[in-house]
Amino acid sequence: MGLPTISSICCIGAGYVGGPTMAVIADRCPDVQVTVVDLSAERIAAWNSADLSRLPVYEPGLDGVVGRCRGRNLHFSTAVEEAIAIADLVFISVNTPTKTKGLGAGQASDLKWVEASARTVAKAARGHTIVVEKSTLPVRTAEVIQQILSASEGIGVSETQPAKSFSVLSNPEFLAEGTAIADLEKPDRVLIGGQNPEAIEALAAIYGHWVAPEKILRTNLWSSELSKLTANAFLAQRISSINSIAAFCEATGANVREVARAIGADSRIGQKFLQAGPGFGGSCFQKDILNLVYLCRHYGLEEVAAYWEQVVLLNTWQQHRIARLVVNKLFGTVTGKRIGVLGFAFKADTNDTRESPAIRICRELLEEGAVLQIVDPKVSESQMAKDLGQPAGAGEGDGDGSWQRVPEVLQAASGADALLLLTEWQQFAVIDWPAVAAVMRQPAWLFDARAKADGALARAAGLQVWTVGEG
Repeated sequence: MGLPTISSICCIGAGYVGGPTMAVIADRCPDVQVTVVDLSAERIAAWNSADLSRLPVYEPGLDGVVGRCRGRNLHFSTAVEEAIAIADLVFISVNTPTKTKGLGAGQASDLKWVEASARTVAKAARGHTIVVEKSTLPVRTAEVIQQILSASEGIGVSETQPAKSFSVLSNPEFLAEGTAIADLEKPDRVLIGGQNPEAIEALAAIYGHWVAPEKILRTNLWSSELSKLTANAFLAQRISSINSIAAFCEATGANVREVARAIGADSRIGQKFLQAGPGFGGSCFQKDILNLVYLCRHYGLEEVAAYWEQVVLLNTWQQHRIARLVVNKLFGTVTGKRIGVLGFAFKADTNDTRESPAIRICRELLEEGAVLQIVDPKVSESQMAKDLGQPAGAGEGDGDGSWQRVPEVLQAASGADALLLLTEWQQFAVIDWPAVAAVMRQPAWLFDARAKADGALARAAGLQVWTVGEG
């Protein structure tokens, strides 16, 4: 399939979405030059590292895709304006965090990076440019981008250079971290929203290199933007729902995995996102639901806002519940007690810690005076320090909590009163429990918030075991 209109793509933002997405596009469209730009020289240097194990984003299979394409038609650069100037199509894939102050603080999305990107595109673009929203954005953000770009339309940089013009599309990502490459290579659907049919078809032609035509959906801009928020809200709702039932199971003697298997066999419900755990994390679920709550209140839909807000409140409650349970089981105090924490990323097969349940649970245990020994195969000590708000080994005085990162489960268990499993890394399913029990202080506990460990073997080794959702 030819690409008569798109030979060069620029992506603004080299993060968890931009990097993997552009790598797969470059891999599947070898005739298209793809440049990923970012203001962070450190991040770009990591993407360009000769050691593919040092990429700033960890995703299974990503290193192979980058290795095939980098230097051929995949490039990483800090030269933002230069890349925009030669691009036929520009993706905006920057961070849209929840605002921390001002109007809508705590719920509305902060769009400063989106606005800054749009202004940079308006300044640097040449001729006609298709601008694609890839970040998760509030409904009608495309209108803001279009207004910024329109101010530069009709301007030419020289007599021989055609005047600037723009088409704005929405193309939200539906990636699950840990399976992002598989999700990109075999997507359930690709959603393109826009008002310009030619621009829509130009982007559809890019995806058409490897995605079946029936899986490329076309909508208006506003439906596309809202579809992303709604998809994340529905998925998060299922997690909060099953976690609420997990607490009920613990109180009544039921087993949440048996309940989930039974209801998941109903074709109207299905089995996905029915795994009880410490709650959802990641960059999107909480942020997108809070944004949906804010927008619903903006339009006077208070009951709808309250409904979705409860999904987030229950998620936070689940994390508080687990931290309280650990304290209560350890005789009402964890001051000075060692607790091994297994996993810090928000899910397995990623190094992303954004909104990770481990952060809130660990912070609460630190406030109670615990000494945490944390093991995670992909999360760095510097990232843990940033998330926990204190450096490793630091405590303000006697009885204050402290933490350290350790390389192995055995070190996490050394001298510990309990192990707390918070991320479902596969290595935590095959722990040598007799060896672990031998280095722990007795009586010792395993708190398995992911139902990942072999509880029977842990009990046989002498540990007391709590597994989420088991009465």
